[in-house]
Amino acid sequence: MAAPPQIAVLGAGIFVKTQYIPRLAEISHLVFLKYIWSRTEESARGAVEIAKQHFPGVECKWGDQGLNDIIQDGSVLGVAVVVAGQAQVDISLKLLKAGKHVIQEKPAAASTPEIETALASYNSICTNPCQPIWAVAENYRFEPAFVESKKLMADVGDMMNVQVIIEGSMNSSNPYFSSSWRRNFEGGFVLDMGVHFIAGLRMMVGCEVTSVSAITSHVDTTLPPPDIISSNFKLANGCSGVFVMVVSSSSPKIIWRVVGSKGTLQVERGKENGKHGYLVSLDSADGQRKSTFYSFSGVTEELKAFINDILQASMKKGSSYEAEPRSSFVEGARDVAVLEAMLESGSKGGALVHVKKF
Repeated sequence: MAAPPQIAVLGAGIFVKTQYIPRLAEISHLVFLKYIWSRTEESARGAVEIAKQHFPGVECKWGDQGLNDIIQDGSVLGVAVVVAGQAQVDISLKLLKAGKHVIQEKPAAASTPEIETALASYNSICTNPCQPIWAVAENYRFEPAFVESKKLMADVGDMMNVQVIIEGSMNSSNPYFSSSWRRNFEGGFVLDMGVHFIAGLRMMVGCEVTSVSAITSHVDTTLPPPDIISSNFKLANGCSGVFVMVVSSSSPKIIWRVVGSKGTLQVERGKENGKHGYLVSLDSADGQRKSTFYSFSGVTEELKAFINDILQASMKKGSSYEAEPRSSFVEGARDVAVLEAMLESGSKGGALVHVKKF
């Protein structure tokens, strides 16, 4: 059996400490965490102290020299880039040019122009089959609830309408509320949070959003604008739907619902036996309902997929390897493109906007 691949994590913020380190610990038999890097020594050491409970040999790196050390280390196959959204693409491309496989946190980029430039750079890095993998960590595409709901779509018959209702909980008690990069990010919390919900929508319906017409508003002044989107959208199959997102509400609720000619499929965020996850319900035309609860495990599953990909790619060096398509940078780009179109439409008073294709 091949030795577990060695990886590095760039970033030492909330998500690294509360998700990446614990989730990597769950699969420590599959991967060796060699480095954690941050811009400052203090931040890097804080994350390393937590990680050492599970990866005793993990090393601390910081600043430009630390990043260069990771780039120069030939034993590091893959790198997770979990830094401020404004810096992710540049750092990812730097690593990819050095031959490292990258899994970058969502959103894929801040805008479609940045995505186009990034893809052009990526495609110029290496045109032969051994091009390094560039994955975007969109865990919703790996959540068992969405994997299952995609299969159940066959039971709803012809798609008639789609509803996505997001009533979020981004208030002062949320650990990300004070995140400076999200507040200064183009699209703010709407883009950073919203790509998840678009990913869930696209995963469920199995086709692309082609055009949107949205009204945006700014009600909660503690949040950057806009904090509310109400959008109509059209799918490539001709079906229409609505996407409503309230960044911060007093009674959070998150629902995806597809109405079909033979039944209705719904995915709703919830909690069962102390575990957070999604309730997937299928209501058929005969009045029967089938419901199953799926606990969250998307982050673990996406990391397992990336680790498997980089291991397989290293074993097949010099020949082509097809990485997990759900993680591809282009998939993440398509999520951003839908939200960008909604934001653009909102800024134009609800004008019809066609979604940029990738």
